[in-house]
Amino acid sequence: MGPLDEELVAAFQGGDVAAFDTLVERWERKIQGAIYRILHSDDEARDLCQETFLKAFRGLGSFRGQAQFSSWLYQIALNLCRDRMRRRKTRTWVSLDEMGDAAPADRGASALELVENRDLSRRVAAAIAALPEEQREAIILKEYEGRTFPEIAEILDVPVSTVKTRLYRGLDQLRRRLEQQGIRGSSDAAVAAP
Repeated sequence: MGPLDEELVAAFQGGDVAAFDTLVERWERKIQGAIYRILHSDDEARDLCQETFLKAFRGLGSFRGQAQFSSWLYQIALNLCRDRMRRRKTRTWVSLDEMGDAAPADRGASALELVENRDLSRRVAAAIAALPEEQREAIILKEYEGRTFPEIAEILDVPVSTVKTRLYRGLDQLRRRLEQQGIRGSSDAAVAAP
């Protein structure tokens, strides 16, 4: 896997600018994916991903490691997303169709199953997009980005108990919204739908 993030940060702070390139290679796809899931725009995801790493590059010299490097990056990206959404002043839609690694691939599924899964994905995406921002962020960071509760707490700068509350309330609202549409089963299963 190579050097740890902390080692690369220390190398960068010691003058090795190439260490930052390694950090970008390691985190760019995940950060861009998280931004896309929040803003549902390829162009904005690419744009804000670049801005995230630009801010990280400028701030990394004073980074003291009080948080994990990845949590710090997600926090920068999330703040940029919030700013962008405030400027838009519209709801953000999340597409599960283009989530890449977020959902398992359907190998050997019939055409009917693929169509049904795509429909389910669209309905889940609409239900997630309708959630309050705080709950949507918690669900995306936990269910799609695979972050732990302590990491999410660090990213959102809230206690772990708040993260859990936001996640569980969000999943409960998601489950109720999907049940209103006739989709039964656990919201966790629906979130993981391709």
